[in-house]
Amino acid sequence: MIEHIRILLLEDQAFDAKLITRELTRTHPDADVEWIEGEAALRAALGAGPAWDVVVSDWAMPGFSALAALRIVREHDPELPFIIVSGTIGEELAVEAMREGANDYVLKDKLARLVPAIEREIRDARRAEGHRRTEARFRALIEKGAEAVLLTSEDGTIAYASPASTPIFGLFPQELVGKRFGELVHPEDRNFAASTLLRLREDRAIGVPVECRIQRADLSIRWIAVTGSNLLDDPAVGAIVANLRDVTERRRSAEALRASEARFNRLAESGIIGIVTSELGGNIIDANDAYFAMTGYTRGEMRAGALRLGDLLPLEQDAADGEKAQLLRRNGFAAPYETVMIRKDGSRMPILIGVAVQTFPTATAFVVDLTDKRRTEVALRATEEQLRQAQKMEAVGRLAGGVAHDFNNVLSIILSYAEMLLDELPADDPKREDITEIFQAGWRAADLTRQLLMFSRQQMLEPKVLDLDAVVGSMDKMLRRVLGEDIQLVTVRGDGRCRIRADPSSIEQVIMNLAVNARDAMPVGGKLTIETATVDVDAGFAETHAGVKPGAYVRLAVSDTGIGMDVATQARIFEPFFTTKSKDKGTGLGLSTVFGIAQQSGGSVWVESAIGAGTTFRVYLPCVQGEPEPARAPLSAAAGGTETVLLVEDEAPVRAVARQILERHGYTVIEAPDGAAALALAEQHGKRIDLLLTDVVMPQMSGPELARRLLPGHPGLRVLCMSGYTDDSIVRHGIASSDIAFLMKPLTPDALARKVREVLDATGPTG
Repeated sequence: MIEHIRILLLEDQAFDAKLITRELTRTHPDADVEWIEGEAALRAALGAGPAWDVVVSDWAMPGFSALAALRIVREHDPELPFIIVSGTIGEELAVEAMREGANDYVLKDKLARLVPAIEREIRDARRAEGHRRTEARFRALIEKGAEAVLLTSEDGTIAYASPASTPIFGLFPQELVGKRFGELVHPEDRNFAASTLLRLREDRAIGVPVECRIQRADLSIRWIAVTGSNLLDDPAVGAIVANLRDVTERRRSAEALRASEARFNRLAESGIIGIVTSELGGNIIDANDAYFAMTGYTRGEMRAGALRLGDLLPLEQDAADGEKAQLLRRNGFAAPYETVMIRKDGSRMPILIGVAVQTFPTATAFVVDLTDKRRTEVALRATEEQLRQAQKMEAVGRLAGGVAHDFNNVLSIILSYAEMLLDELPADDPKREDITEIFQAGWRAADLTRQLLMFSRQQMLEPKVLDLDAVVGSMDKMLRRVLGEDIQLVTVRGDGRCRIRADPSSIEQVIMNLAVNARDAMPVGGKLTIETATVDVDAGFAETHAGVKPGAYVRLAVSDTGIGMDVATQARIFEPFFTTKSKDKGTGLGLSTVFGIAQQSGGSVWVESAIGAGTTFRVYLPCVQGEPEPARAPLSAAAGGTETVLLVEDEAPVRAVARQILERHGYTVIEAPDGAAALALAEQHGKRIDLLLTDVVMPQMSGPELARRLLPGHPGLRVLCMSGYTDDSIVRHGIASSDIAFLMKPLTPDALARKVREVLDATGPTG
């Protein structure tokens, strides 16, 4: 039984109202029945208080009727049950009332039907209200939901689109209605969408989840996930229902993830860094090719379970690696650190390793082979040491060159006056012996000076194309006499292409100095090997040997079986005056001379030695093309002349001795202390000047500059420059790169006279 019924009774007769009320309350004692009359009362009752369950109205009332009341009720609530009670209504009027919207009619003489009719209409109304509420809830879910819903006909024409479809398609729901779903699909996916719709029509009421692309009105592309259900046979729906979600970002994220994984896999497989995944200290689960290459193991051995990370680490590293393992367990990662790994062949490999836990106890390690780095560091330290040594030798060389320059001026005076005195004294004069000692001592000093200049690369050389094999062969007898019978001399000739460009006497001195040094290193005898060869120096060798450039070289190797040298001695052997011999057995200039000649000839010299294992010196000289030049013919006795010589020298004692030498050989001499004075004298002289003999480096004006200023006014003037050394200042003054004749100090009467005559007698252009 229905409880708590509220009935609005519209009746103009009190008796009938009481009769109807009694009939209602007889079965429903708690029913709330309100009796009203007229239109105004009806409107007031409908607008006040709780909602009514049913309206019961008399058919005919003064100035008012049931049909008029029905229209007012329907305006207020279209679903409120309306029942007519009448004693006079006929069938035609009843049908009209039902057509207007009345729910039922009951004759007053049959009031027993009223209560069942009211109960029936209330039940139907409440049931309909429940359906309306359910429908409203579902509509709200669809209208407010984030997932779009489309209802389409069997051919895919859209009959309904929820508001959530607008962000997906870029169209309002009313713009979507009437369109075919296939029109919205991307052209490349339309065949797929058509086949899906066909399958959906054939499989009734089965959801088909698919993903495809749509093309929005602005031509942008979106990915959607569609779940379709065929509800064409459901009378409540009668459509294909499609639930849509925009999955563009998910697809992009998935694609980005796949791309990232692909990049990682490419990096892992093609990179030079080893990547290995393993249980902590246990079996290796996976590794890339770089890891197998650096360890020497194979993927098959890993799959067989024969590869454990702990087995690749040396025992002495257990403590340090144990600390890293604790950090790994505690923090989930271990910062990169250096350690050692054992390869399959047992060799040790320095590595840099960083580890991170993925899912405990699985960890991934990144391994970098530091072998090449260690080699590079060793080579770099060696190169740095070579550079420091070269810089030190350069500084010592500059000092030695400066000393030799000043010393050569002094020696010019000593040797010249000594030689002139010897020429003047009779053969039986007792003073000749003393002067001879002075002269010989001067030459010994000149030899020392020459060696200093060779070391400092400031000696004027006369380079020519030489066959180094021929030079070594020509010195064979001399070397055997120097070495003695207790030392075996072995020469190994090259391939016949050992051509170099160098000063012949300097190369002979290199060979002789190295041979003598080797002899002294073999006091009880031994074996000396001299080997020549042509070699190609590559970039790797050049990187580890400072000052050497890649290219073709002729290598002179001199090896002995002597006592050898320690590292500290090797670091200083090329320094001037450094020697391990006693004072009476060497000056310490032999190897420094070798160093200087090699450097000045465009080459280099290197030593390898060990205590008790002998020593090998290797001299590298640039290889050249061409045929060896013939040796110069011996010089005849110095001749004099009657020509006029302009002598310019800023050192007065040197100028004085040079004047005496020239005048003794018949020349007319005009002397000047500097360039300015020489220009003035030349202008005042007014006669022909045949030769300008000038020092190279002088205050205010150099010798070559003086020559360039004199030549225009003195046609046929010859020029002879002299200097105590030939450093880069001589090059700047234009001597080394010109045809100007040059005489190296110290001066001696014979050398100066020969050179002056040679320059005056030369054919071709003047200086």
